[in-house]
Amino acid sequence: MNWLASTAYDASDEIVGRTEQYFPGYLTPGTIMASFRDLRPMLYRAVSPFLQDSHADVREAAVVAALILAEHPALAEHRDLLAVHARAILDTSSDGPNRRVVWKALEAWGHDVPDPEPFLEKRWDWRSYRDGRSDLEPPF
Repeated sequence: MNWLASTAYDASDEIVGRTEQYFPGYLTPGTIMASFRDLRPMLYRAVSPFLQDSHADVREAAVVAALILAEHPALAEHRDLLAVHARAILDTSSDGPNRRVVWKALEAWGHDVPDPEPFLEKRWDWRSYRDGRSDLEPPF
């Protein structure tokens, strides 16, 4: 389920829009990406039974995948139900990337969402050398 969520994210409107800027024709009919995006309604039907799975990890991955797949116009009718599942993820999940996907989907669909959480990069374990250089200073 995580693989599908990740693949759906790579085919999301946001990512495809950015890619199309640098690679015009990326979504030309018949390309792999266009074909995958056409499968979103079918993939959603396969994912939706897992939205209430008894395993939290499976349920969360299914919700994230479904939220991204629901960008397809044919799936717009499912967005209000998905918003309920999405709010549960915001209430219970500690997974930052999943929470950002949920937050973006709810915002895009016009739902009230809490202020976004700041993106905190993990601190690098930078080393200092005897001569005072750090890992980010030449020579690399």
